[in-house]
Amino acid sequence: MTDPANPDPARSFGSVADSYDRGRPSYPVDAVKWLVGEEPCSILELGAGTGKLTEVLVGLGHDVFATDPDDAMLDILSEKLPDVRATSGTAEQIPTGDGLYDVVVVGQAFHWFDHARALAEVGRVLRTDGRLAVIQNERDERIPWVRKLGRLIGKQDSDFDPTKILDDSGLFSAVESQTFRHWQVVDRHSIQDLVLSRSNVAVLKREAQDHKRREVLAFYDDYGRGMDGMQLPYHCRAWRTQVLPRAQVVGADRADEVDETDRPTVPLAKRTDTAVRLPRVVTDPENGDDDLLIDFR
Repeated sequence: MTDPANPDPARSFGSVADSYDRGRPSYPVDAVKWLVGEEPCSILELGAGTGKLTEVLVGLGHDVFATDPDDAMLDILSEKLPDVRATSGTAEQIPTGDGLYDVVVVGQAFHWFDHARALAEVGRVLRTDGRLAVIQNERDERIPWVRKLGRLIGKQDSDFDPTKILDDSGLFSAVESQTFRHWQVVDRHSIQDLVLSRSNVAVLKREAQDHKRREVLAFYDDYGRGMDGMQLPYHCRAWRTQVLPRAQVVGADRADEVDETDRPTVPLAKRTDTAVRLPRVVTDPENGDDDLLIDFR
């Protein structure tokens, strides 16, 4: 259980979900195309949040199942994208069956995971030759005013790179990476949401949050941009890799058919499926098109 006096930053975003959705940047389409491909496929999204990445994936025609541990974040996602299946779930205990997805994608969340458990779960839910895709927006703090903003709202981990973690897991092929440049238009309102959406600010008491928000607003006003806004530059860094055959996990009903030498060499997360699944409405052809069945599988 999280200590109320020391909130867990990884679980802090629900309290600022609206600010997160208004203040955080989206992802460039070219980066997402490179990450998951342009042919429509079945995608499981971990740490989907308010749907920043989900929107781009759906816009490219992909079938997305979005998961996040925070219901407040998912409420916003579902309001924006009511046709996207979304449910609460963590990367360490993914609420879905084995071998169902072409791609597992993670946007702005990989660093929060328990990697040993999460990567074993990713290997379990991917189809043969399935891929893991990770994407991260980072402010371009080579620019002096962006660096100053970073000092005010909290320094980001510009050294973030999942390559070694993925290589060391033994579950994935060689990692490919690309970097894409894009800009976010921020104005006097959205820059306040941007600061409130930071985990290091979200865990502060309200008085401290307001102080930080006023500090950033004064910084913005010093530049005299007013309602015209300014272009905040980002590097969007993307990584993709393919699951190795030995990372695939068979269901419990076939466990006695598998030679022990074929099992993964890393321990797999022990999993109990606790997903609250959305019903799928289907017609019963034998009883006529007007009869509906609710399938909770």
